[in-house]
Amino acid sequence: MAPFTLAHLSDPHLAPLPKPRLIELAGKRALGYVNWTRNRHKYQRREVLDALVADMKAQAPDHIAVTGDLVNLALEAEFAPALSWLESVGPPDRVTAIPGNHDAYVSATRHRFGETFLHYIAADTPGAAAFPAVRRRGPLALISLSTAVPTLPLMATGTLGRDQLAALAEVLERLATEDVFRVLLVHHPLKSDARQKRMTDSADLLALLKRHGVELILHGHDHIHSTMWFEGPNGNIPALGVPSASALAHGRYPAAAYNLFKIEKDNAGWRCEQTVRGLGAGFQIREIKQARLI
Repeated sequence: MAPFTLAHLSDPHLAPLPKPRLIELAGKRALGYVNWTRNRHKYQRREVLDALVADMKAQAPDHIAVTGDLVNLALEAEFAPALSWLESVGPPDRVTAIPGNHDAYVSATRHRFGETFLHYIAADTPGAAAFPAVRRRGPLALISLSTAVPTLPLMATGTLGRDQLAALAEVLERLATEDVFRVLLVHHPLKSDARQKRMTDSADLLALLKRHGVELILHGHDHIHSTMWFEGPNGNIPALGVPSASALAHGRYPAAAYNLFKIEKDNAGWRCEQTVRGLGAGFQIREIKQARLI
């Protein structure tokens, strides 16, 4: 079979932030707005994101996965520009998006992501539940999850919930019998040392993966390069995260980057090679590393 190339970027945190109405700056949004105006606007830059996406499109991937945090405070005025940006990345049949915690920042707009980006998250099967959503692209089965839930101020946790986990168990059991390369898309990493940023039911997800398996896990949220390995039924499963797609390097956080995965199958089984491309000097995008995962 011909190689299939999957691109992965995350956490674009689209700038500029629209000016919020005073009524919108209550509770958690007030703290988030102060953080944006004092700090985040300095290193979440639209020109960085545009350079990264232009380079990614030049690589001509077969499909693109965006693992959440398209917006910042989930203001009503953020969603239409975010949709325009996603449409510029590619059409729904070439791009899959899932929500992050910033896309469900407060209860008032927690459902706006699903409404706005419906065609980018919808499963191939009409009438299927929103999450988990399965999309078949070439040899891939993309399995989208949502950990996006509103949280208290200073918290950025994510949760799948009992219903989504139960539905995922059925999906994984079915796909385990098929000849497909299973890619799990989730915003929060499956392991985190930061209690206020963790996935609260990651142990339940890890138990499902240990029993049924997937070939690859892609996530965002931490804004860093990350490769972790988790136990599956036939060996360890690679889980990879990327920096924010709009970030300048700051503190312990690296500059914007994205992953390319070349996936193919031969007589020996599946093969997956990773290429990392990211922001260098002069806003130039360069290759950072290559690695074989499977």
